[in-house]
Amino acid sequence: MGQLALQRLPPLASVPKRPPSLPPPSLASPSLACATVSRRPLRNGLYIARAMSSHIVGYPRIGPKRELKFALESFWDGKTGVDELQNVAADLRKSIWKHMADAGIKYIPSNTFSYYDQMLDTTAMLGAVPSRYGWESGEIGFDVYFSMARGNASVPAMEMTKWFDTNYHYIVPELGPDVKFSYASHKAVAEFKEAKALGIDTVPVLIGPMTYLLLSKPAKGVENSFCLLSLIDKILPIYKEVLADLKSAGARWIQFDEPILVMDLDTSQLQAFSDAYAHMESSLAGLNVLIATYFADVPAEAYKTLTSLKCVTGFGFDLVRGLETLELIKVGFPRGKLLFAGVVDGRNIWANDLSASLKTLQALEDIVGKEKVVVSTSCSLLHTAVDLVNEIKLDKELKSWLAFAAQKVVEVNALAKSFSGVKDEALFASNSMRQASRRSSPRVTNVSVQQDVAAALKKSDHRRSTVVSVRLQAQQKKLNLPALPTTTIGSFPQTADIRRIRREFKAKKMSEIDYVQAMKEEFEKVVKLQEELGIDVLVHGEAERNDMVEYFGEQLSGFAFTSNGWVQSYGSRCVKPPIIYGDVTRPKAMTVFWSSMAQKMTKRPMKGMLTGPVTILNWSFVRNDQPRHETCFQIALAIKDEVQDLEQAGITVIQIDEAALREGLPLRRSEHEFYLDWAVHAFRITNFCVQDTTQIHTHMCYSNFNDIIHSIINMDADVITIENSRSDEKLLSVFREGVKYGAGIGPGVYDIHSPRIPSAEEIAERINKMLAVLESKVLWVNPDCGLKTRKYSEVKSALSNMVAAAKLIRAQLSKS
Repeated sequence: MGQLALQRLPPLASVPKRPPSLPPPSLASPSLACATVSRRPLRNGLYIARAMSSHIVGYPRIGPKRELKFALESFWDGKTGVDELQNVAADLRKSIWKHMADAGIKYIPSNTFSYYDQMLDTTAMLGAVPSRYGWESGEIGFDVYFSMARGNASVPAMEMTKWFDTNYHYIVPELGPDVKFSYASHKAVAEFKEAKALGIDTVPVLIGPMTYLLLSKPAKGVENSFCLLSLIDKILPIYKEVLADLKSAGARWIQFDEPILVMDLDTSQLQAFSDAYAHMESSLAGLNVLIATYFADVPAEAYKTLTSLKCVTGFGFDLVRGLETLELIKVGFPRGKLLFAGVVDGRNIWANDLSASLKTLQALEDIVGKEKVVVSTSCSLLHTAVDLVNEIKLDKELKSWLAFAAQKVVEVNALAKSFSGVKDEALFASNSMRQASRRSSPRVTNVSVQQDVAAALKKSDHRRSTVVSVRLQAQQKKLNLPALPTTTIGSFPQTADIRRIRREFKAKKMSEIDYVQAMKEEFEKVVKLQEELGIDVLVHGEAERNDMVEYFGEQLSGFAFTSNGWVQSYGSRCVKPPIIYGDVTRPKAMTVFWSSMAQKMTKRPMKGMLTGPVTILNWSFVRNDQPRHETCFQIALAIKDEVQDLEQAGITVIQIDEAALREGLPLRRSEHEFYLDWAVHAFRITNFCVQDTTQIHTHMCYSNFNDIIHSIINMDADVITIENSRSDEKLLSVFREGVKYGAGIGPGVYDIHSPRIPSAEEIAERINKMLAVLESKVLWVNPDCGLKTRKYSEVKSALSNMVAAAKLIRAQLSKS
């Protein structure tokens, strides 16, 4: 892949004409698909539908049927070129903007589309490329951009972690005192011009400078001594250049996303925030400025700092998860400013209660005035599914309770119209009927389940009867594992053939006998490969599973599933979260048949693979009519029944993944303890009743674990495998600081989200770093995560090197 700035468009006959005002093709400037848009003309030759006071923070970019995913993966595989990828992206952007314009949205965002991640886009805009990628100057193209995101044959990718408390992952900027910032991606300006050429006036969206810096990490070598905010004066000149370009292009609004304001910021950080926007004040002259916050309440001091900014036209607040912010607004809101009221939930798929939201808006009207209230989403709609119209699996009743991104755009406009005095009485009546239908439906409530949970919680805190050190001795006596035992996290590559077999069976084009035989053959291949590689504790590869949450939800009551309810997790990786609409039970065993089949294929331990209750909860669209922890305890009891059945079937190692436990942690420290108490308790419920000789594993994905390490210990698992490699062994620092961890632990030794294959020597070096802070008797050797998204050629080489490294270190340990 060469720099996109060097690529040329194909002949005009095959690519829509690009307006001459746009720069040559690059990461920032896709080819345009211009079309006449039939909307009411406004001044300056722009077109837009009815301009009610409505706003969308952001919108999903993957496409209603994952068009971007498939275009990216085809491009990465070399099957298609730059032009094809750019054309798919341009078509998606056009359809998104047109949908919002046709719905009547006044403030339509641009620059919320991304080929991988919006934080990575900001890194590109600022030219903050780590030196290992070999970029020196010029417009950043796809080769550098995707190398930062995914790594390449010679260098690893940048770290990836969760975006606040969502299941979306962002690429973490690596910043140090020597970073030379430059205006290296003109994507924001190009997309504004692209929309303008389509006749749509948009609000360009930028990640705000404070959020960008405070979500970055210090570069290697200055981790403990460098203040990220010391770079504020170096990045603001780049922001000013972007603003100047946007104004020259005709932008009238700019949106800065500053969700960092919902976190616990100290006085110096709030002062830096205030100073940063004061510093940009002259560059912001001539623009209307919106600062958007989301995901939680804005603390009182941050609210005061934010609303004191003179250069800001409007302030956006999440009024779904930020009810305390609503109280702050009632106490005081700056005169003459616009309030972008996020009353439509951007993180869940339930239809908005229009009457309740209208009451909230009317209450705000009494405070700030009707003309100053703008109806908005609580956050970007990136975190919800794209369009309910594409759903064919959901029954009519359940579908009537839902709204995906496309429908939420309509809800925002309906509320804006009603708030302005043009109420659609039929729409509101229909909405009220649907809300009442959900509240009264017998499929939502199961009294016996609620009684079971209440009874279980009265009995104990669900701890195993013996301490972990005693259990590990009993387990080692039974399992007889070597030092530094090797394992994988669960899944093996999901080939096109595997997906075809599952698809045909689901469509009843394949008999159950043939399906079971096909799965058995796949299991045998995976087991044989692991035995040949010398892996100690095996997995069956999960060929029968579509997704680690969906697979279980399909077998639990109270869950529903979509056909196209995809949500972006990172890059091209999309997930299809289940919908938890009612009380949860397990009608029958879910995994015992497959785990028992796999265990019979080998004499080595075969892990029974389950997804934990907190992860099922956090990776689902959860009912909003009862507290989340109540739903979680229901799921925990269902998983407990499965654990007991696996143990009775002879499975001696059971992994209960809690990949998403950390991401559910509330953004405010004052709320951490309550969440961690019930989340950890739910995990313990799943396995408190097993024998000492049954080894319970858990796995956690990318995140910052150091601040919850004591809660992780309190989970009382026998072995935990955890992300480590992509974060520069950040996890190990907690053990250097004196935390004692007596259970087994497997910090990942290589990054499975990159196609790069680490050498045995590189992995051995990582193991030695772990042994500097962990005892060899508790250390496990494993990849960072499951291997589902990788190719077998990559998996074989990487695991072979992993096992070779483990054997090398074992030999060194035996000599010493």
